[in-house]
Amino acid sequence: PRVGLEDPKTALLAPKSRTERICQAPNPPFFVPKPRAAIASQTPAPHFLPRPPIFCPGPPFFALNSPPNTSASVALESCGDPSPPTDPKSPLFCPKATTETPSPPPHPPHWGVSAWGCGALLGSAPQIDRFLPVGRLKYYFAVDTVYVGRKLGLLFFPFLHQDWQVHYQQDGPVAPRFDVNAPDLYIPAMAFITYLLVAGLALGTQNRFSPDSLGLQASSALAWLLLEVLAVLLSLYLFSLPTDLSTPDLLAFAGYKYVGMIAALLAGLLFGSTGYHAVLGWCCLSIFVFMVRSLRLKLLAEAAVGVAGRGSRSPPRTYLTAAIAAVQPLFMYALTAHLVR
Repeated sequence: PRVGLEDPKTALLAPKSRTERICQAPNPPFFVPKPRAAIASQTPAPHFLPRPPIFCPGPPFFALNSPPNTSASVALESCGDPSPPTDPKSPLFCPKATTETPSPPPHPPHWGVSAWGCGALLGSAPQIDRFLPVGRLKYYFAVDTVYVGRKLGLLFFPFLHQDWQVHYQQDGPVAPRFDVNAPDLYIPAMAFITYLLVAGLALGTQNRFSPDSLGLQASSALAWLLLEVLAVLLSLYLFSLPTDLSTPDLLAFAGYKYVGMIAALLAGLLFGSTGYHAVLGWCCLSIFVFMVRSLRLKLLAEAAVGVAGRGSRSPPRTYLTAAIAAVQPLFMYALTAHLVR
């Protein structure tokens, strides 16, 4: 126990702790916080008034929620004339508020051109449908994997196929995926694109590839295809031969030759000129037999002839069938011979 703490005479002589000595010093070396009650009782005087806001039509946002007789309202009252400046270049200029709904921007000028183009396209749809029935194109693409495999086998080995009759339903022929003898446009379209790719590969192996040469190859192949179809249509019209062959049917039969052309080009890339000529000869013979057996049921059928006495042995039909089948090997050789060296 400490001695002399209770004696007031000796209390000053008693040693003090370090905290007591620092707090009782006239100038303490660090800030000593005051009690919260003392801080709350002191109200500091304001050192500045808020800057008066720029006047705009209508009360300011903070004035709607602030109580009256505040410093902000006092500042507004002492601001002077509240009328805003009318000069737009003035920094205090505020545009007048409006409650009208802004009108939508005017249509750009190209909207009318687009609408006119759509109307012209819709107006020309009946003329396009006269030559190419666009609505029936989905029938020619109704295929599956089984049909594609069987059709490719039929194109390479038509000698093993016996039944070439196309099956019909009540409203027309069945879809290609249900009948291997039905023409389709999926295989010709894919074969045409693949032929262009293989042709580019063949030109690249010979250091002759260029975008212009590939474009020339595509345009020439497409031009010969369309020319062949137009020639057949013209022959049917000139000889007045009624048939159930449509323009998509002719496109399909004319496009099947690209399958043999692809096989011949691949053989030429792998085995040289000898392999190319061997595979091309087989594919030419196969496409000739395929075309004769497929078209004879459409061009030489008695059901397609509406006049008695002009049956399946009419000379124009026989010649046209033979001509269509004979030009297929010529096109195959002409479109692939320059790609293999």
